[in-house]
Amino acid sequence: MSTEPETFPDHFSDVASAYAAHRPHYPAELFAWLASIPPGRALALDTGTGSGQAALGLAAHFDRVVATDASAEQVAHAVRHPRITYKVALAHATGMEPGSVDLVTAATAAHWFDHAAFHAEVSRVLRPRGVLAVWSYGYAHISPDVDRVLQAIFEHVAPFWPIERSHIDSGYRDLPFPFADLDDAPKFLCRMNWTADQMLAYLGTWSAVRQARKALDSDPLVEHASALQAAWGDSPREVVWPLMMRVGRME
Repeated sequence: MSTEPETFPDHFSDVASAYAAHRPHYPAELFAWLASIPPGRALALDTGTGSGQAALGLAAHFDRVVATDASAEQVAHAVRHPRITYKVALAHATGMEPGSVDLVTAATAAHWFDHAAFHAEVSRVLRPRGVLAVWSYGYAHISPDVDRVLQAIFEHVAPFWPIERSHIDSGYRDLPFPFADLDDAPKFLCRMNWTADQMLAYLGTWSAVRQARKALDSDPLVEHASALQAAWGDSPREVVWPLMMRVGRME
């Protein structure tokens, strides 16, 4: 019998392998900074871990990382590491011991959560002076000509985003957050060197693209692929995503 939670907004189980292969990686500097601010480095909890991109970064700095996701398919495709324990669990029902966690994170995930329940769980599991950090990335930037094509793709699929996606559009500024934001949080960037085909594979993991394919009986990426290829060229290009973060401390 499956241990997967029965009710959660499941936008990625059906593309779990593609999600693991084609999402950008977070910068190492992000995890070094996050590890510098909690009261210790014994235990980090990564919620909504997906395929474990953030958990892997945390494992370089913490003795132990517990990484949870509501999707059994996502967890099955997560990157394994000796210091990471993966669990199929909702973000607000982690099963962690009270007051046991130094750092709780949610990477490109918090906008999908039941915020009140998640914050209650964070308050339960964090140690005194423990830290909650949630982040996501905004629009990718490559060059003006490529960015115009990406904007056209975004506008094509915009009606098909789930309502929770609005938190990303607002830069997480209106995301419910239980603690006072740390004023000195640095700005971080995700950077990848990708071809146009790699960008199209990433766009194919967007929930709005998959919903548009079903609703329109056509593929918006196919319709824009030639324009993207022409603007991109044959060589890899640097793709940059600005990270938007909320970081706060349990007092």
